[in-house]
Amino acid sequence: MTRALRVPGLTACLLALLCACAGTAAQAAEGKTRLTWYGHAAFRITTPAGHVLLIDPWITNPGNKQGKADLEALGKVDLILISHGHSDHVGNAVEIAGKTGAKLVSTFDLGRALVAYADYPEKAVGFDSQGNFGGTLSFFDGEVKITFVPAVHGSGITVPRGAGKPADVYYGGNPAGFLVSIRNGPTFYHTGDTDVFSDMKLIPLRQHVDVMLACIGDHFTMGPRGAAVAVEMVKPDVVIPMHYGTFPVLTGTPEAFRSALEESGAKARLEVMKVDDTIEF
Repeated sequence: MTRALRVPGLTACLLALLCACAGTAAQAAEGKTRLTWYGHAAFRITTPAGHVLLIDPWITNPGNKQGKADLEALGKVDLILISHGHSDHVGNAVEIAGKTGAKLVSTFDLGRALVAYADYPEKAVGFDSQGNFGGTLSFFDGEVKITFVPAVHGSGITVPRGAGKPADVYYGGNPAGFLVSIRNGPTFYHTGDTDVFSDMKLIPLRQHVDVMLACIGDHFTMGPRGAAVAVEMVKPDVVIPMHYGTFPVLTGTPEAFRSALEESGAKARLEVMKVDDTIEF
């Protein structure tokens, strides 16, 4: 399902740009950014110019009944963003990169570990797409800018050793979230897996977040109440819950999140996506 979503600050910005510009620039401003949720923490962002970004692409997660078909239908992918080394976030990235040549966007330590221990194609991992916290990477002549944000979690890469043997766990650097800014489109904050932490208050000082993709599942990450506190600090226009319900232990729900947001007085608008939903901005 595809639906349109207006972001107040973004709409005003685009209207101003349309009034000030003509010809090609105005046509670019009329383009839309599309966000698709595949379940769990997996998203696809398609920019107005048609570039495709995947974030934590576990497309075939248990919550996505159409996962295999979605994976086959991906087509072009330009960038794959991986927040940390756990298998439910690396997901299908290696297969996708092998088919598409998509560049890996991750912290430097995680990138090297994915090449060494998870068979990520080395030619798709370079200094142009590897960074670290506070650093901003620019792609496609500045249409997409990605800034690394800390997260409070783990990042070990698990490699099976065969039947009856415990898996090996390798260092995967520190976990991350991403600020993804789209020219003539919104700025997304994908939290990755994290608890709420006080330095989230610094994020809106760096740049305004239009859309926050927030983990709410509890057990391994912040739950609905913690996520509501995070929303208060980040101050997005829209918040979309993720990373819930995939496994029984992820007990956080959008309903509990809605209640926590109402209790906190947070002003962000809650948008609950269904698996395979697409929202246009």
